[in-house]
Amino acid sequence: MNNFHVITGGPGSGKTSLINELNNSGYLTVPEEGRRIIKEQIESAGEGLPWKDKSIFATLMLKASLETYHKMLQESAGSLVFFDRGIPDTIGYMELENIPVTSEAELIIRANPYHTNVFLLPPWKDIYETDTERKQSWQEAVDTYEIMKDVYTRYGYNIINVPFDTVINRKKFILNNL
Repeated sequence: MNNFHVITGGPGSGKTSLINELNNSGYLTVPEEGRRIIKEQIESAGEGLPWKDKSIFATLMLKASLETYHKMLQESAGSLVFFDRGIPDTIGYMELENIPVTSEAELIIRANPYHTNVFLLPPWKDIYETDTERKQSWQEAVDTYEIMKDVYTRYGYNIINVPFDTVINRKKFILNNL
């Protein structure tokens, strides 16, 4: 999908701020599924939380990411769409947490492609912080960045590293690299 662009990286690297800035500039954006799932699981006292049952959480993320992908196929009408993480991020999470990757997950990723250029935000210690939904350590943020870089490369995507800069300049960088 030449109009579906992924912005990925480890937690706390500025992805959500960048997605919000793109949205405020009039672009179609898709928020990260993980945070929404965590909120829903907390509210319903569910087990699908990364600190309770990582396998359930991964399954919920894969399902939600696929549903959102198909929803955007119908709603985007060929417009640019920026995703805060893509379907392959679930594979990265599974590998990071030593959860077996199913053949079904592999098929889903291959059958639902994004633009070949993926924007990867590196870990940024100056802005990294934890909160009620983000409990990963700094080292886990670095490890997530590395695994996302590896996963997207393995699936044939071209990685474009987004430099440390203001959110406005990061937005300009992405738009200049479309």
